[in-house]
Amino acid sequence: MDIKTATFTVSNSTYKKCPKPDRPEYAFIGRSNVGKSSLINMLVGNKSLAKTGANPGKTQLINHFEINNSWYLVDLPGYGYARISKTSREKWSKMIQDYLLYRENLMNVFLLIDSRIPPQAIDLDFITFLGSNGIPFSIVFTKIDKGKQREVEANIAVYKKRLLESWEELPTIIKTSSVTHYGKDHILTVIEQINPLFEQKETK
Repeated sequence: MDIKTATFTVSNSTYKKCPKPDRPEYAFIGRSNVGKSSLINMLVGNKSLAKTGANPGKTQLINHFEINNSWYLVDLPGYGYARISKTSREKWSKMIQDYLLYRENLMNVFLLIDSRIPPQAIDLDFITFLGSNGIPFSIVFTKIDKGKQREVEANIAVYKKRLLESWEELPTIIKTSSVTHYGKDHILTVIEQINPLFEQKETK
């Protein structure tokens, strides 16, 4: 898949105000500072589409981007960000949870995990949430170019082992680098393969 156009559509604080669910939608989410905005910008070939910054918590709303006039890419707030009030964290959590549970045209969640860090309970809990609620997802390991290759592979192996303790099969796993563009084609291929399923769902 080639991305020819990528335009910001709207930001919302609730799924109820999101654009009309008339096309397939793909959400990107991960712990704060996982490199989500950089990955999104790499995917669409626009360094300034999604906001990036040195400080975590840059994304605070549900941000929709229209891709190729045919599907939506959604940038969700990061979870696990400690440097905000408890009230704000709870508000973000409900906003994200409601979106994931009730957004009817959501086809897949790309869950971003920093490949340099050993498995964290917060990521494993989020995976469990997605699986328990039947929300399709892929795991995207970020920043594979910034860690020692042996440690990166070891961390990914531990994730696989932990997941197989309670899962019959693993979700799609994608290794990425926003710097080298490694994994870009893999993510876009996954989206390209899922897109036709939306049309099938619409005709039922």
